[in-house]
Amino acid sequence: MAQNTSDLDQFDQAILAKLAEDGRISITDLSKRIGLSKSPTQARLRRLEENRVILGYRAMLNPIRLGLDHVAFVEVRLTDTREAALAAFNAAVLRVPQIEQAHMIAGNFDYLLKVRTRDMNSYRAFLGDTISALPHVASTSTYVAMEAVKEVMLSDGT
Repeated sequence: MAQNTSDLDQFDQAILAKLAEDGRISITDLSKRIGLSKSPTQARLRRLEENRVILGYRAMLNPIRLGLDHVAFVEVRLTDTREAALAAFNAAVLRVPQIEQAHMIAGNFDYLLKVRTRDMNSYRAFLGDTISALPHVASTSTYVAMEAVKEVMLSDGT
């Protein structure tokens, strides 16, 4: 059963906010912070996971410390935008770790990709060897980010 924000009460919202701040918080600490006992907190957490409101838990890595400080946004135009072509492109994009985000766009191009690599040389090779080889790619335009002013994951619904 799908769940939307109108189905989430104040306790569910509080669980999500606390987990967004600290995904490693214990059930005991989480229950104390939201004002419920441990059992109902666990039940709510399990329901939020089962309903796919919570998609998973992961470590947030610092890409700069990992030497991945080159960010490019790539406009992609496809040769074919029928459903089979879009599905092929989407499936291929999902297999490429350097593509951090991919959005289908309603506009003068078909997709906007956020790509993270080590430097301009590695990006140029990636563009030629990988992006250009994705299914149905007709053309690309690249915009290189000079500085990240704001980069956050959704945590509080804003």
